[in-house]
Amino acid sequence: MLPVKSGKIMQKKIVNVGNIQCGTDELFLISGPCVIEDESTMMKTAEKLKEVSERLNIKVIYKSSFLKDNRSSLSYYDGPGLEKGMKILAKVKEQFGFPLLTDIHESYQAAIAGEVCDVLQIPAYLCMQSSLLVAAAKTGKVVNIKHGQFLAPDNMKHPLQKCIDAGNDQVILTERGYVFGYNDLIVDPRSFYHMNNLGYPVVFDVTHCVRKYGIPSSDAKGGAREFLPVLSRAGVASGIDGMFIETHPDPSKALCDAASQLCVYDLEEFLKPIIEIHNVVRKYA
Repeated sequence: MLPVKSGKIMQKKIVNVGNIQCGTDELFLISGPCVIEDESTMMKTAEKLKEVSERLNIKVIYKSSFLKDNRSSLSYYDGPGLEKGMKILAKVKEQFGFPLLTDIHESYQAAIAGEVCDVLQIPAYLCMQSSLLVAAAKTGKVVNIKHGQFLAPDNMKHPLQKCIDAGNDQVILTERGYVFGYNDLIVDPRSFYHMNNLGYPVVFDVTHCVRKYGIPSSDAKGGAREFLPVLSRAGVASGIDGMFIETHPDPSKALCDAASQLCVYDLEEFLKPIIEIHNVVRKYA
């Protein structure tokens, strides 16, 4: 398995999320609507993800946020809130059996979200917040730390170590691009090398990488969806363990990140070359 260091293959920490072993040779997928919307939208997405999972033999962690606390305007939809959001996610889990992932933004949310979700995600802007990391770690749930846009990739060792010091080494690291120029994000493949060498599962959040910040996500110019295929393929070729792809039944009507989410009905064909490249990379690693 990757990463390769000094000509030798370095074994990664295996992180278990439900029945998914993250960090093995098997690619896994984190997917779902950016933010929790009405129950019908959530169930339609889950139903299609279940079908894709079974047809392509790829395991799925269902992701959606009960709160998007970093939206650029108070007038934008930011989610149903913690209590209602957990009820909807619990229904998804009960009906489809997916392990669940959601973001937390404040320490008190960790224990409540952890009662329902299998993975607690630390947003990129908050990846160095010690109290948040410790609260998430102490739930005993898997912690997915998003790579801050301001942080060198090898410095992700610091938030990782905070979780370990808090007694939890069940950690996943997620790349989602760097701030570069004006309102743009750039994915540097060297980040996958550095993050792989930390020895924990690495995920590539490709749909957030194509967001154009400062432009409303409902505006077609607020995302560069045309780059999703090339970025995804470059990511798996660089040796990632999992893909993070936000999906929606009708992205044009999504209440958040409408310009960057992938239509869930296009997901199967989108994933086929990604899985093929991933398998080739792992075969010859």
